[in-house]
Amino acid sequence: MARSPKFANSLASIPGTLVLLGAGKMGSAMLAGWLARKLPPKKLVVLEPQPSKAIKALTRRGVRINPKGFDKAGGIGKVAAVVIAVKPQTAPEALPALAALVDKNTVVVSIMAGRTLGFLQGALPGAALVRAMPNTPAAIGRGITVAVGNARVTAPARSLAHALLAATGSVEWVDDEALMDAVTAVSGSGPAYVFLLAEAMAQAGAAAGLPAALAEKLARETVAGSGELLHRSPLPAATLRGNVTSPGGTTAAALEVLMGRDGLVALMTRAVAAATRRGRELAG
Repeated sequence: MARSPKFANSLASIPGTLVLLGAGKMGSAMLAGWLARKLPPKKLVVLEPQPSKAIKALTRRGVRINPKGFDKAGGIGKVAAVVIAVKPQTAPEALPALAALVDKNTVVVSIMAGRTLGFLQGALPGAALVRAMPNTPAAIGRGITVAVGNARVTAPARSLAHALLAATGSVEWVDDEALMDAVTAVSGSGPAYVFLLAEAMAQAGAAAGLPAALAEKLARETVAGSGELLHRSPLPAATLRGNVTSPGGTTAAALEVLMGRDGLVALMTRAVAAATRRGRELAG
């Protein structure tokens, strides 16, 4: 995984203003991460038509929320980076307002699902553009983001983009934008698959005779604990699975079903393929 030597531990030295367009759940998670990494609040501008109480409260720390005349003449100053965190369907109306803030030295990072580098280039020509796909564990600093940049992204620009994205978890880079649909299908949509697993385990436990509340707690804690073990362990997932499985035991009996021809691997392969196809359709 690429690292950012200049901004890895702190964003205090960011060379200009950072503009966040959209402060919903993901935008707010990133904002919290940046402040935790010592980004000076006075260098932050948030453009959000319906800011939450928590976002409004940041004005007391020096963050500028929806400043009037948000352009360089309006006091924002030199914009080092713009992060676009609005819903994809609102992008055609929202992006033109950024044109006055962006020049060839501005790093533009988009976390909009399905919006390609080509789309961004059409709205913000000449900018160093990064398309990124985070996921919802970013809200607790445990997300993973995959990013791809256009030809204008220099090493310093990539370093800054990496640091901005790393504020909510791990970051990986790819060179081929075509991979982003599969990335979305695996990690972007992936938390929903894990939550469904917890749901299914709870329902199966209740069907086996457990009280529903106990079955839900067992499923929830097992999925959460196993995820943390996977996070901390250097061992492959297959090895960790094998460590739980005794030959001829109860786990082995269950895995015969889950790993059968029409089992979980085959089902997940079809599910990810379907999500990938849908991502391509949405991107046009």
